[in-house]
Amino acid sequence: MKSFESGYIADQKITQNLLRTIRLIGEYKGKQELYKEQSPQMLEALRQTAIIQSIESSNRIEGVTAPLQRIKDLVAQKTTPRNRSEQEIAGYRDALNTVHANYANMPSTTGVVRQLHRDISQFAPEKDGRWKRSDNLIMETLPDGTRNVRFAPVPAVQTPDTMEQLHDKFTNQLQAGEVEPLLLISTYVLDFLCIHPFKDGNGRTARLLTLLLLYKTGFEVGRFISLEKIVENTKESYYEALHESSQGWHEQQHSPLPWWEYFLGVMLLGAYREFEARVGLITTARGAKRDMVVEAVARLPALFHYADVERACPGVSRPTINRVLRKLREQEVIRCIKSGRDATWEKT
Repeated sequence: MKSFESGYIADQKITQNLLRTIRLIGEYKGKQELYKEQSPQMLEALRQTAIIQSIESSNRIEGVTAPLQRIKDLVAQKTTPRNRSEQEIAGYRDALNTVHANYANMPSTTGVVRQLHRDISQFAPEKDGRWKRSDNLIMETLPDGTRNVRFAPVPAVQTPDTMEQLHDKFTNQLQAGEVEPLLLISTYVLDFLCIHPFKDGNGRTARLLTLLLLYKTGFEVGRFISLEKIVENTKESYYEALHESSQGWHEQQHSPLPWWEYFLGVMLLGAYREFEARVGLITTARGAKRDMVVEAVARLPALFHYADVERACPGVSRPTINRVLRKLREQEVIRCIKSGRDATWEKT
């Protein structure tokens, strides 16, 4: 809420790099409808892949993991959760689906925030969606094993009022139309994370709210490219930017610029660039699907699994992937060190 005090955002210095980022995001936004018309089948393949990656990555960031096939089965609702990790994965699945399907009817209120948090925990023994009832601290573990307080969020007793003020001020400034919406959205997420309103699940709730607010302002790239996956891949930058922009937050002496540059430049612009690259690669020329597999292999680690290639190449059939891998093996670019359903490959 500290970032939404009167005039605070408007008084911040905007760098040329950030202005360029906002302009580029606007240009990519303008291409969304064109992509929908030109490549509906490709977009459906991207959408399905993004759902799995979002559920997998957002939970894995918080240390919640499960085998990929179990995640796929949970996403398709072919099975029920077997343990606490799968309960949290199934909960995130339902919350994510709610945002994808109903964002237009979900106002920016504290009630919606609590609903999303409750949905995440719906399969757990203890349902949540309640504001924290005791103070929480954001800790870090140093190389020598000692733990240090990285940030002290808003005290529990102040959380309900602070969350109400955050939403009132955010909504008023968004409706006033005097500040760039992308700056307001990224700042809202920053303040939400500084408040840390729940006992746990704050990161996952913040990522759902990110998707929701971007949808509501017309930025739909999160439907086709997993924003959560990008956050996972750039996790160190994410935490560093959050740390830098949260220093002095309680005193309103903080700078949102590092967080803006991460949120807009690394995550959102990165998602749009990946979106264009994937759609363009599939639709531009004959043999593009083969090229997509080759490019995916080049980006993967030295040791990778067949499933990694599948995830990186939505819309590309298994026979095509197999042909390309076989060709790369003949060219001695890669070699198979384990065959079967979970085949493992190594770059030579």
